[in-house]
Amino acid sequence: MHFTRMLFHLLRSRRRPAQDIWDGYSLPLRVLPTEIDIFMHVNNGMYFSIMDLGRIDLMVRSGVWNALRDKGWSGVVSAETISFRKSLKLGQRYSVETKIIGIDERAVYFEHRIVVDGEIYARAFVATRLLSENGTVSKDEAIEVFGPPPEGLELPEWIHDWRLHNSLPSSRRPASHSWA
Repeated sequence: MHFTRMLFHLLRSRRRPAQDIWDGYSLPLRVLPTEIDIFMHVNNGMYFSIMDLGRIDLMVRSGVWNALRDKGWSGVVSAETISFRKSLKLGQRYSVETKIIGIDERAVYFEHRIVVDGEIYARAFVATRLLSENGTVSKDEAIEVFGPPPEGLELPEWIHDWRLHNSLPSSRRPASHSWA
């Protein structure tokens, strides 16, 4: 179901007004029956899937989606964290507010907010690596496609700490499991 919804929003975003990639984006949505759990609110695991739609909207409307595809690049989420304030209920209207908050040598960082009538219900931070056939796309290569960030845009220090303390070893190194 999510794949179908992603395709729908990919096409829908092409018809929405273009914006600069460094702008804030707003995607109006409504809670669907497939997103709720037995407690009749959006399942916590669905929020990240919903936020995927916000990133797609940003990429398509900014023109970066086509540039990434032309270069054969793809994005993969490498870390994410979320905080909740209030629950979304079946049929409720809300928006996904999405903004790039910075970029470094490892990832592009997004902030997503689930907003109802101007009030934040949930907020997430997502680190997305851009990949080419040669590995991780460098910051300079990404900025060539995105355009230069706005003056003064700098990642908060806690984001660097979060990535450092939240990350797993590279996929080229072992990551043994043991609870002990």
